[in-house]
Amino acid sequence: MKKFFNEAKGHMMTGIGYMLPLIIGASLVVAIPLIIALCTGVQSLDPYAKATGFYHTLWQIQQVGWAGIGLVNTVLAGFIAYSIAEKPAIGAGLIGGAIASNYQEGFLGAVIAGFLAGYTVRWCKKTFNLPESFQSMMPLVISPFFATAVIALVMGVILNTPLSMLNTALISWIRTMTKSGTNQVLLAVILGAMIGSDMGGPINKAAWMAGNVLMAEKIYQPNVYINCAICIPPLAYAISTVIKSKCYSDSFKDAGKGNWVMGFVGITEGAIPFTLVKASRLVPLNMIGCALGAAVTCLLGAKATIPPVGGIYGFITIGSGWAYLVGMLVGALFIAFVAPLLANFNVDPDAADETMTEDDVEISFE
Repeated sequence: MKKFFNEAKGHMMTGIGYMLPLIIGASLVVAIPLIIALCTGVQSLDPYAKATGFYHTLWQIQQVGWAGIGLVNTVLAGFIAYSIAEKPAIGAGLIGGAIASNYQEGFLGAVIAGFLAGYTVRWCKKTFNLPESFQSMMPLVISPFFATAVIALVMGVILNTPLSMLNTALISWIRTMTKSGTNQVLLAVILGAMIGSDMGGPINKAAWMAGNVLMAEKIYQPNVYINCAICIPPLAYAISTVIKSKCYSDSFKDAGKGNWVMGFVGITEGAIPFTLVKASRLVPLNMIGCALGAAVTCLLGAKATIPPVGGIYGFITIGSGWAYLVGMLVGALFIAFVAPLLANFNVDPDAADETMTEDDVEISFE
């Protein structure tokens, strides 16, 4: 069972990995035309949907980005299926992802569809022993047919209503939280802690994925906290290697230089080598720092009226962008000062890996 779940996690990460360029590209194509419009004093491009001229062109470009965001579930399900059973499964996976979007079954529906399509194709390969002259029909006809039929039955009939109700309730709950002061801070703390927990692993990706799926529902605020938290761990260790340089070996100082870039663009995985020195202490620290930064960002009033872009430079897409930067800096400085008190970084990373005990590593990383 453990092997199955590890395998399933890998397939999930593959789906998310293929979806990542889509969501980044689409978000930028939505955000940049509106930023251009904002610079000229236009608050929204919607009134120009049926007009002509420059702003109508910006609106048209923006719709391309929205079309891309609308494909999130489709691409996710398709490539989860592809990861499990390759080309024979991808068609059924894409169909299942489209059903998840069209029937309001959401992210959960897309994930279920991807696994259904992939494992149905696997079952077909193991079950049907066709004569050699008919073998070419298996990947082109039989496996896709059975996988699509299962998707139609399960996603289109059996799970249609319950998944739709669950997704609608979840979206409504998150929308309510983003409108309430106290609940919004709690949401920021939860999302920040999830991002800092395994730095690119399944918990991190679950929070990131939730934020991006919500963009399709035009709920942008959670992504403000997620994008803030993503930058904090690598930025924290980059800062720490400078302000606490005596606490770090030359190898870690070199790694810290790379973390300036990773923090700037929002690659949380840059903190992994530092965290592995004493994961049992530094993982909770990372979680607290990310939660703290996201909460400060929330309390200072950072708001998103368009899809926010990740990375430090993402502040230009956020109302009160200075609050986004301040929250990020607070979380990073907290980790930067506390981390050297909890772990000894004056060691060679390779040597540290060899002496690490099982108790030191309580999570797995991709």
